Amino acid sequence: MQTGWRGVIPAATTEFESDGSLALEATGCHLDALIEAGIHGVVMLGTVGENTSLSHEEKLDVVGVAVKASGGRIPVLAGVAEYTTALACRFAQDVERAGADGLMVLPAMVYKSDPRETEAHFRAVARATGLPVMCYNNPPAYGVDITPQMFAAMMDEPNLAAIKESSEDVRRLTDLRNLTGDRYILLQGVDDLVLEAILLGARGWVSGLANAFPRESVHLWELASSGCFEQALPLYRWFMPLLHMDTCPKLVQYIKLANAATGMGKEYVRAPRLTIEGAEREKVLAVIEAAMASRPALPNGTPVVQRAD
Repeated sequence: MQTGWRGVIPAATTEFESDGSLALEATGCHLDALIEAGIHGVVMLGTVGENTSLSHEEKLDVVGVAVKASGGRIPVLAGVAEYTTALACRFAQDVERAGADGLMVLPAMVYKSDPRETEAHFRAVARATGLPVMCYNNPPAYGVDITPQMFAAMMDEPNLAAIKESSEDVRRLTDLRNLTGDRYILLQGVDDLVLEAILLGARGWVSGLANAFPRESVHLWELASSGCFEQALPLYRWFMPLLHMDTCPKLVQYIKLANAATGMGKEYVRAPRLTIEGAEREKVLAVIEAAMASRPALPNGTPVVQRAD
């Protein structure tokens, strides 16, 4: 199945109020600011979107707000992270009806499936909907590895369109290309490996830190994907301390704190996550503030200042 998925695709945050209630208007405003900054697509309800902290109805509300806010300007994908294959199929059908343009499908949550079970899960969800599917492979976070050989075995499933590769082994991109050719759209899902991934042929970047620094993310992508690696490298080095936050267990809290510092959103999360405080908060803020103080000028010659929600 052909899609136009490419470029910078933030795994967008879901906005909450201080009491943990869903802030749908703020979620829409955050997405609008990302689109104005030039992103190429968005994934709602990924890890950064706190998928598993929302009810079924809340997830559909978030997707509905994103579809409305995007107004057809970019593709809107919905994360599918459920406990069973049946629930994942049901949710895929529901977000298709809600207007999503595609799905980012994770392995079933909690149970660590073996390769046969994992393939069966992805095939079932793909067959439950007419939407194209981005397969999310993140064994460090979810304990299930979808290997290049498994993707080769699933090449006959037409709705499986793309792979978000987050194994933290950038060699996987070459292995996937050697085994599957151009059958899948290859996307990098680890922020602090994106330049290497672009060099190896990644067509897109599903990013966490693009939530807080979308213009820098887009400019980095444009430079690197155009082959301008010498110009991209200084920007990548500036970005790297921020990008490392994407691989931390508290990436959601850190990215949301960056959102708040840059005026791109709220830092509130939903329990069991809690906003960070004390020495940990000061350490993360120091990284964010150092990056903001040395924020590079972009082609228009002025530092980026984002709109607050």
